Amino acid sequence: MKKLPIGIQTFSELRTKGYLYIDKTEDIHRMITSGKPFFLSRPRRFGKSLLVSTLEEIFKGNKPLFEGLYIYDHWDWTQQHPVIRLDFGGRSNKSAEILNLSLTKFVEAVAKEYGVSLTEAPLSDKFSELIEKLHVSTGKQVVVLIDEYDKPIIDNLSAPEVMEENKRILHDFYQRLKAADEHLRFIFLTGVSKFAGVSIFSGLNNLNDITLDERYASMCGYTQRELETNFVEYIDDVAQYMNTDKEKLLDDIRFWYNGYSWDGRTPVYNPFSTLLFFDKRQFDNYWFRTGTPTFLIETLMKRNQLKPILEPVITDSSIFESFNPVRISEIPLLFQTGYLTVKDKDFRSAPPQYILGIPNNEVKESLLKHLLSAYSYYPLESAQELRQRMQQQLLVGNAAGLEQSLREMLAYIPYPLHIGREAYYHSLMLLWLKLLGFDITGEVTSNIGSIDAVWKFSGHTIVAEVKCQVKKGRISTLLTKAIRQIEEKRYCERFMNEPKVSLLAVVFAEKEIGCRMKVVK
Repeated sequence: MKKLPIGIQTFSELRTKGYLYIDKTEDIHRMITSGKPFFLSRPRRFGKSLLVSTLEEIFKGNKPLFEGLYIYDHWDWTQQHPVIRLDFGGRSNKSAEILNLSLTKFVEAVAKEYGVSLTEAPLSDKFSELIEKLHVSTGKQVVVLIDEYDKPIIDNLSAPEVMEENKRILHDFYQRLKAADEHLRFIFLTGVSKFAGVSIFSGLNNLNDITLDERYASMCGYTQRELETNFVEYIDDVAQYMNTDKEKLLDDIRFWYNGYSWDGRTPVYNPFSTLLFFDKRQFDNYWFRTGTPTFLIETLMKRNQLKPILEPVITDSSIFESFNPVRISEIPLLFQTGYLTVKDKDFRSAPPQYILGIPNNEVKESLLKHLLSAYSYYPLESAQELRQRMQQQLLVGNAAGLEQSLREMLAYIPYPLHIGREAYYHSLMLLWLKLLGFDITGEVTSNIGSIDAVWKFSGHTIVAEVKCQVKKGRISTLLTKAIRQIEEKRYCERFMNEPKVSLLAVVFAEKEIGCRMKVVK
């Protein structure tokens, strides 16, 4: 079996040392022969750096590296260009002074590499001078590749003054690309987010944003066909190791790691998680561990806004246009960081409508657990044991045990949060129901103190009603009311063909809690 390219970010190392490579060069060829300035946004750990490295080797004319790949016979390898490859991933950006110095040293290092001399000038002027002199000295137009262009902004979202100063530096720096158009053969920028107020989108008025372009929907990530074609030996190996059949294993891999899409038609696997799965031969939350989104969790909690992760989001393309780091909106934040993806696209409407949802089980499990831990202060490492216990209690109808489990969870919440926070309890229970597998329906974001929910597991269908009451009250009376509401509104009727149906009522009244279950069939 070929070695898995875990952590490999340079195309040269990948090809010369015999690592597995999924051929994406047909998509790359389509892009580099159809225009000049391109922008692509993808979440972290989606192979953006490897893509940039591949572009560098193509434009430098390193033909031997591409033997056996699509582009090998479809590119003029005699056309070799000077390449300026800037990776913000390895650059300091904690202040404007540090960022400016880092970029200045980078520009000077590229000039030295190509044997050109630069005058003493401000950073932006040096960048313009570098591009022009590379063109003149080599006789070939310059290629500019910028990886993680947005990192100096993302890294400082919690430090607004630094972020604004870094935006100013980037604005002046990127503006020079437009002015240098005659000296440029190709421009490619990539990052996690498309930020408003950064000049690459206003200064480069012909910049082609291919983030949602269906022609490039699979340029990063693995399609189902690519997975089954290129990982045959690994699939067989893991199937034997897990003592399961191949089709069952493929279904499980798809459930855990597939589901990302930027056109609503082409689902792809997260490459980072997929590679680690084949390496470690066990299902786990690999992608989420590489960077717990503290800022994201804090933003969702602060606004108590859970609707985007609990039910599908219907929106138009305006939400993808730009992400304002000063006035952050939850849906663009979730989408651009990879916690929401395009599940479907309605071409009949003008402009098209997009349906967004959580990509796969890996993202759902990790995000919900971290949110639940943040809301309840319950130890993250203990959440799985509590979850399994609650599932079993629901399956056997152990209302008293379920009540005790919920009480255990609530015990970690600081007392001041229990006072006058009906919406708080509401959100907390929604998270638990979703994590337990409930299909949430109805007005899930309203603060009326009740929700409708359906949970299906192992032949059981449980219809739930959750009530939250700020003031203390008789728990038994509220439980009776909740059960009666389910019955009177006939929530169960459409599930009566299921093998087993039960009702569940949960009531919160300050720190008091009660549960009741009733078997319907």
